[in-house]
Amino acid sequence: MPGSPCVPVPTWHAPAAGAMAEAHQAVAFQFTVTPEGLDLRLSREAVRQLCLAAAHAWKKRLVQAKNTFLSGVYPASPSSWVLVVMATAGSVYCQVDPSRGLITRIQHYLPQSRFLSPSGHEVLSAALFGTGVWLGTVLLFRRALRLLLTYHGWMFEPHGRLSRRTRVWMVMMKVLSFRKPLLYSFQTSLPKLPVPPVQATITRYLESVRPLMDNEKYNKMETLAKEFKETIAPRLQKYLILKSWWTTNYVSDWWEEYIYLRGRSPIMVNSNYYAMDFLYVTPSHIQAARAGNAVHAMILYRRKLDRGELPPLMALGIVPMCSSQSERMFNTTRIPGKETDQLVHLGDSRHVAVYHRGRFYRLWLYKGAQLLPPCDLQLQFQRILDDPSGPQPGEERLAALTAGERKAWAEARARFFSHGPNKASLDAIERAAFFVTLDEEAHGAAPRREGCMDAYAKSLLHGRCYDRWFDKSFTLVVYSNGKLGANAEHSWADAPVIGHLWEFMLGTDRFELGYTEDGHCKGEPNTMLPPPQRLQWNIPEECCAAIERSYLLARALAEDVDFHVFHFSDFGKGLIKRCRTSPDAFIQISLQLAHFRDKGQFCLTYEASMTRLFRDGRTETVRSCTAESTAFVRSMADPAQSRAERQRLFRLAAEKHQLMYRLAMTGAGIDRHLFCLYLMSRYLGLQSPFLAQVLSEPWRLSTSQTPQQQLNMFDLNKFPDHVSTGGGFGPVADDGYGVSYMIAGENLINFHVSSKFSSPETDSKRFGRHIRQAMLDVAELFDKPK
Repeated sequence: MPGSPCVPVPTWHAPAAGAMAEAHQAVAFQFTVTPEGLDLRLSREAVRQLCLAAAHAWKKRLVQAKNTFLSGVYPASPSSWVLVVMATAGSVYCQVDPSRGLITRIQHYLPQSRFLSPSGHEVLSAALFGTGVWLGTVLLFRRALRLLLTYHGWMFEPHGRLSRRTRVWMVMMKVLSFRKPLLYSFQTSLPKLPVPPVQATITRYLESVRPLMDNEKYNKMETLAKEFKETIAPRLQKYLILKSWWTTNYVSDWWEEYIYLRGRSPIMVNSNYYAMDFLYVTPSHIQAARAGNAVHAMILYRRKLDRGELPPLMALGIVPMCSSQSERMFNTTRIPGKETDQLVHLGDSRHVAVYHRGRFYRLWLYKGAQLLPPCDLQLQFQRILDDPSGPQPGEERLAALTAGERKAWAEARARFFSHGPNKASLDAIERAAFFVTLDEEAHGAAPRREGCMDAYAKSLLHGRCYDRWFDKSFTLVVYSNGKLGANAEHSWADAPVIGHLWEFMLGTDRFELGYTEDGHCKGEPNTMLPPPQRLQWNIPEECCAAIERSYLLARALAEDVDFHVFHFSDFGKGLIKRCRTSPDAFIQISLQLAHFRDKGQFCLTYEASMTRLFRDGRTETVRSCTAESTAFVRSMADPAQSRAERQRLFRLAAEKHQLMYRLAMTGAGIDRHLFCLYLMSRYLGLQSPFLAQVLSEPWRLSTSQTPQQQLNMFDLNKFPDHVSTGGGFGPVADDGYGVSYMIAGENLINFHVSSKFSSPETDSKRFGRHIRQAMLDVAELFDKPK
């Protein structure tokens, strides 16, 4: 009605005390429509906070621009430019022309200015010439660095015996990378992943499947391979080489899209993976305190990431690995689509989304431009824990939509979350830095509780199917007893990348931030902070029905997962090295022996290796089941074989495994090349029975090693009880096993074994017992000390 006041409605109405005050602080102004016109009332504090936030954003852009420049001219620096320009200008002043006439020609083309004297023009010309010389030198150094990084002979050198060629290469690498690099300093110098020759890939593939096939099946596969090689393979290879010319990595974009984003099945269990807390230590048993320190440490990591202050991972201390996967660690969400999902990454996010007892919250991480200290974050988390309000209708199991079929989630998202309060609340979750779950359960290692680690793993992998937001880049889980864990979405990066963040967080939490004697975060909290915002939902019955369908599907999937986590402490990498082999080869061969004892047969085995020596590299497959490893396993089952013969066969198997691993890391793997050839054939409308057969073969044993001590933030010898438990993943095949392992120090190896209860062929605990016995039996061949 004319003349009636119209007050703007806040975007949310929190039931907790103090919520209306926070709603007013969320906007910079309020207005009222009166007969006299529009009455504006500015909030000075709100405007101040907006200005501080804007200043923070501009400061971040300037830092990023500076780091982009510094990374772009690495290994040179701005100070080297100043020295070159000063030297050039000084030589001109001394009437010495180092340019052989170029400075004079540059001066001739410069426009005349009344503000510059003739000598000033000459100095300016000399500065421009010096800048050109400096830029040319930078390009030359970066080109030389890129050529040096294409050399991978160091990886194939015998341990402790480097060739003269490798020693010269190492000296040149140290000369060209003498300056401390930023995170992305080497990115443009990294070589591209090479496309292997088709003949070499097919030969290695046939060699890998020979021990798994009888003569009839192998001859058939050999015929299909020969037909493929002689018909469409050359054409597919040419297109693939052409793709490698115009992309930074011929595999990674297709791998991300077709292996992850186009998958329509649930990502919970099938794709996402988890990471665990310290094995023996819990720095604080206060849930809100542990959450405060952990979140603060993660945002400190994000700040270092944004500023490029983290050094890149370096093999041998001189060979950089690609850092591109780190770019989407924070502020990233997988958005569902009917045919394919997409990853949405924001430049910044100033809040986290929090879930507790069926309620969702937005928790701001900053006050103005200042990051909240851990004690303030503890206060905010405690406010959430103390909130007595219950879930809104449909809110409690809302996140089950992210655990179900992707198409169903995309349809529900478009229909029920595209407008109104549902869209605003969903935006708050999807635009968060990451997701936090304050879990009501208690988990972790307990000496007298059998199966506690199995329950811990299942909780992190799938929880209750509605208390993790599986689409976020990662969900931080904080249990009621202070234990931590994480569930990570897989499409944006691989496990070592999230492992880097996880190590930083644990080390910072325990050794830098610390706690008071009674377990609280250090410092005095600011009680004047507005409480976290309760997200509001208006979920209709049709949406509730969609949530329930996704939940029932996800729960059936979760209940079928059989997990067994155990700690092998009979020995670790210390004894394995005395066997004169790599710890990874030792464990992989032991897994082959365990699998043969478990199922009475061999199977196609997947071991993940990284290709981050190349730009935008992700992973490659090491086919760990080889003719050499099967020969050793059979010798262990043959009582007529002597110990010396078994040792000989083991060493052959270990050498072959190390060769396969090195080939995979240096771009000469099998599976990514065949995968891309298959996709190219589909794009061109060509049929290949060989490629179709290769891509349909199941991986009944899927394995991965979890990296340890990537950052070396503390000394494990000094703090042996601060080993990490590692992480794991769900089974890849319905009738197979998933095995993750972490070599945690000299005398401990953590194993995470997964399978499905629905398969009569598998049993995770049984397989765990076989792994333990296989490790002991292999070690006994080399006189394991008592």
